[in-house]
Amino acid sequence: MDLISTLSGSLMENFFPAGWDLAKIDACIDPDPSTITARQKSWHKNFQPIACSTVTDFDMMLGHEIALTIKRAKDAGEQAAMILPVGPMGMYRWAVYFLTEWNVSCDHVHGFNMDEWSDKDGNTLPSSNTASFQYAMEQAFYGPLGKLTVPKKQRNFATKKLLPTYGEKIGELRSKGAKLTTIFGIGRVCHIAFWEPHFAGEFNSTEEWKRQTHRLGARLHPLTIEQNALTSFKSRTTHVPAFANTIGPGLFLGCDKIIGGADGIFGRGMQWQGLSLWMTLRHEPTPWIPSTFMPGQPGKLFFLQELAGPLLAECN
Repeated sequence: MDLISTLSGSLMENFFPAGWDLAKIDACIDPDPSTITARQKSWHKNFQPIACSTVTDFDMMLGHEIALTIKRAKDAGEQAAMILPVGPMGMYRWAVYFLTEWNVSCDHVHGFNMDEWSDKDGNTLPSSNTASFQYAMEQAFYGPLGKLTVPKKQRNFATKKLLPTYGEKIGELRSKGAKLTTIFGIGRVCHIAFWEPHFAGEFNSTEEWKRQTHRLGARLHPLTIEQNALTSFKSRTTHVPAFANTIGPGLFLGCDKIIGGADGIFGRGMQWQGLSLWMTLRHEPTPWIPSTFMPGQPGKLFFLQELAGPLLAECN
């Protein structure tokens, strides 16, 4: 007895994205956690998943990768276009540490925050609100860098005004030799940024889906809202907006490099991200599971080893 066998007639029957095959999704999980890094045909030859033993290791290794990417661009005399997430967050402290230790100025970095909470019309939270992603970035990354920080005119946040300009700005930077790096987490429903799986039903082809650069006032899946209630809002579901502004696959695909992170554990054996991680690495690429396209790009995905499982029931 499980969800699949009891789904009919339940309140969950029409809850998941229409394109999800739950049996196929469950089959992505190998009972042997050690196989999670086994290479798949759909992966880019330069994509590498990297297991981390502890949260501290994860934050440090991910932060080092971000800082090293910024340093290498500086050493090469290149501008660096970086799509930045708020979640995960612990790596920013280490990125600041390494950049400060190496005395690397970030005056060549152009930051593009991938998303922001909004209403249905794309109006966003004020930057002074502690829930806003702009506030989080300024507190965790831009501010602590001090004199080495990214110039304010090169910081882009996903507001109603600025988000529609991302594609043109990034395109111009790349035309002048800049490399595009997307730093990302994986959502409970396998979104990248807030590009949700149910958006797939609006497009006639995968190619049309891939061309979408952004969306204002994106309607969020209930699991996304509840994920954020648990991870960012101290369990207060009532405080989580139901909409967000977000970049689309037209920006988070086709990168020169990706740097991913999956750290979704709660402690005492509890977690929320193991299934999403296995889906990302094992399911065939499909717009109904946006994160499945990320291993098809060069770069690294850091993840907590605990997320690999075994994903078996354990009452807490």
